[in-house]
Amino acid sequence: MSQEHAHGAGASSRRMVWALALTSTFLVAEVIGAVVFQSLALLSDAAHMLTDVVALAIALAAIKIGQRPADALRTFGYRRFEILAATFNAVLLFLVAGYIFYEGVMRLFDPEPVGSIGMLIVASLGLGVNLISIRLLASGVEASLNLKGAYLEVWADMLGSVGVIGGALLIMATGWTWVDPVVAIGIGLWVLPRTWVLLKNTTHILLVGVPKGLSLDAVRATIAAVPGGVAVHDLHLWGISSDDVNGSVHVSASVEDGEDVRRRVLTVMQDVHGIEHATVQVETDPGGDLSGPGHGENPHL
Repeated sequence: MSQEHAHGAGASSRRMVWALALTSTFLVAEVIGAVVFQSLALLSDAAHMLTDVVALAIALAAIKIGQRPADALRTFGYRRFEILAATFNAVLLFLVAGYIFYEGVMRLFDPEPVGSIGMLIVASLGLGVNLISIRLLASGVEASLNLKGAYLEVWADMLGSVGVIGGALLIMATGWTWVDPVVAIGIGLWVLPRTWVLLKNTTHILLVGVPKGLSLDAVRATIAAVPGGVAVHDLHLWGISSDDVNGSVHVSASVEDGEDVRRRVLTVMQDVHGIEHATVQVETDPGGDLSGPGHGENPHL
């Protein structure tokens, strides 16, 4: 891991500690408020805040574990743990949303009285906590899917707090207790599509997919255009985490040009496509026939 990445991870972890402390402290108050005021919307917000706490705790652990160097058992290091953590957070959000949907539908058929004033006070305090946490986490979101997962959790919770505040005001004005479960269901409907995107991105990395922003065909064409290169095959591109790119490729060249071709390929992979960690294997043929069987492109890549 680069020194720059280590510094970035350290700064992110400090912000996450503060966000975790704030969120954990308020979670207890919100759960008590949900029970006392019998508000499903408030309970929904508390459930999302619980996932915030879990997400932040896992994200912190992932950063610490991800900083461990490679060893004899984990030759790529531990950075993929961050992707596992982000995947877990997405699955957790799906489960919480499912529970809230179920409870919301039950409440629509059997409304319960809601303490709208207490609901309003607790949700307003929660909104303040969410805004502070979002401010703390915002700077590192684009660099890490793990941090993005935690950030998304807090964002969803912030919107949940806004929804609960609006619902409380409406209940106070009209007495419509069915607003409470409707707000809870609405929070879940807003969160699920964004959670799906996060889960899709993490799954793509776990399945060793081509990193975002790269095209296998474009990389293949760039390598094939290198002077002295005859054929490109067994090209693979993947990422260990959300912010690194690895590649490996076999190219054909004459015995005389083999080393020069290898260096040129490494250079264009890094300079043109930003692939800093690449392995290039040159296959040479003293007879000069480099396009026959065994030297063509793999049709599956």
